Amino acid sequence: MSAAGGGAAGTLRVPGRHGYAVEFSPYLPGRVACAACQHYGIAASSLTLSAFSSHLKDHFLMIIWETSGLDSTGPGCGTLLVLDKYESGLRLFRSFDWNDGLFDVTWSENNEHVLVTCSGDGSLQLWDTAKAAGPLQVYKEHIQEVYSVDWSQTRGEQLVVSGSWDQTVKVWDPTVGKSLCTFRGHESVIYSTIWSPHIPGCFASASGDQTLRIWDMKTTGVRIVIPAHQAEILSCDWCKYNENLLVTGAVDCSLRGWDLRNVRQPVFELLGHTYAVRRVKFSPFHVSVLASCSYDFTVRFWNFSKPDPLLETEEHHTEFTCGLDLSLHSPTQVADCAWDETIKIYDPACLIVPP
Repeated sequence: MSAAGGGAAGTLRVPGRHGYAVEFSPYLPGRVACAACQHYGIAASSLTLSAFSSHLKDHFLMIIWETSGLDSTGPGCGTLLVLDKYESGLRLFRSFDWNDGLFDVTWSENNEHVLVTCSGDGSLQLWDTAKAAGPLQVYKEHIQEVYSVDWSQTRGEQLVVSGSWDQTVKVWDPTVGKSLCTFRGHESVIYSTIWSPHIPGCFASASGDQTLRIWDMKTTGVRIVIPAHQAEILSCDWCKYNENLLVTGAVDCSLRGWDLRNVRQPVFELLGHTYAVRRVKFSPFHVSVLASCSYDFTVRFWNFSKPDPLLETEEHHTEFTCGLDLSLHSPTQVADCAWDETIKIYDPACLIVPP
């Protein structure tokens, strides 16, 4: 592992590990967790060409050719990386290996040491960063890759939601060894699941079936189905300041905002990415600011309330940029990760000057 960076930015290179997701700790400023895979996570069924814009297929096939000498039975092992940012750069605090690729990570909201990852083998893993041993618990019910996990942020709940390529969403209490309930309705793989930060028991999911769906545990069924794009939707997020506002990012390269009170048309559309949008995140500090990362190797920052909404484009990765998060402790700090084996924490200029 190698690290570089000054006080305003840092980079950690992790040879042989390709980043899929990053998340800042809600407790410790500058601490970040990253879920990563070996072998790009592309072998076997762990990714499909349908997840990419059609003009990315040549690049995808090139990677398969370049890695064709590797094990073709799967994405290899996965690694959970926990790192801290210092003035001198990024340092690895702890790492944990799993026997299949890790695709997402979420921190506990009631214990600063605990987090959950999800894997290509259909399982979720509960980890304790205070211990160097393996997972505290493994939850295995999904029958295909689990691509998304999220820990509820509303008071009175300690729940995790997971979305899988088996077309189901499951809700878990981490203290219980089995899921509390399973939600069905999506007609294709589920890429993203996110709890509402406002409404207890309410979460959203985004799918390859081109819909964004809003669910409620009280009714154990879908509340709203939004045909949000005419393409696979790879990511969604809930606005921290408006319980009715969500954003989606899709293979059609666009981001769209949705007001749950009237879902016939998006309330905004953001264009600029040239390949599929892999992840979207609303700012915890600015009501109309959000960030997105893409298979076009870029991270973009937006203010959807402005006539010219694109604030800044970061081009510091050389491969698919898959993971992205905005710090809960600093209004300017951002973390991202990519298939180029690097994790970065930095302060984009557009957030240093109030957007």
